[in-house]
Amino acid sequence: MTVLNIAIAGSSGRMGRALLEAVARAPDMRLTAALERAGSPYLQKDAGELIGAPCGIHITEDVVSALSQSDVLIDFTRPEGTLAHLAICRAEGVKMVIGTTGFSAEQKDELKAASRDIPIISAPNMSVGVNVTFKLLELAATVLSKGYDIEIIEAHHRHKVDAPSGTALRMGEVVAGALGRDLSEVAVYGREGHTGERADATIGFSTVRGGDIVGEHTVIFAGTGERIEISHKASSRATFAEGALRAARFLADKHSGMFDMQDVLGLRE
Repeated sequence: MTVLNIAIAGSSGRMGRALLEAVARAPDMRLTAALERAGSPYLQKDAGELIGAPCGIHITEDVVSALSQSDVLIDFTRPEGTLAHLAICRAEGVKMVIGTTGFSAEQKDELKAASRDIPIISAPNMSVGVNVTFKLLELAATVLSKGYDIEIIEAHHRHKVDAPSGTALRMGEVVAGALGRDLSEVAVYGREGHTGERADATIGFSTVRGGDIVGEHTVIFAGTGERIEISHKASSRATFAEGALRAARFLADKHSGMFDMQDVLGLRE
């Protein structure tokens, strides 16, 4: 059995801890590095202590040294941190699984450029269920292409810094693509005041932030006399962590290229 050496960025956060637990359970994976930003109070602590299972891997800010023994870096941090890690992974030949959201168009171009040298999986949501939901939305949008208004509602915990969520935006892209529309031209992000009647081709987004909501997404197709809702609700970050490990396994035999979870799950047509 081939064992993958895994490094985790943002290891002390909620998602980082979920990843630590997932790697600890995986017989085909070994934690080789746990990264945190400079100044973090967790630096030099045993990463395993965060999940109640000391493992001898100490949290560090020295990315180059940490990645020297790693095959794959799993990164669910923020765009600036991810791009800093990207440059080092590209130089060191380390594969990347990226769950970070909120990238600008220019930053996405940086990911694509790096994928010429290393294999990268970048996805706004690593959940298997969410990625199946994307396919359901594609089918629904194709069939319900006329006479239905489309709204996307998403809810996350109070600490999330970007809105709408990357998953909600990807849902919008999937629906718009199936309808032959450009999301940048038809998206409406919130409404206030006298807005006038709803334009037929628009796709609306609504955002909720509060408490410890892990992640909830609903796409509404509202027609005359009926309403169809396709929802995904996550109750634990474990589902994202397990998806990220599945993505890391997918990269094991890849040498370069840009992929997402649709590739991992064999859903790409």
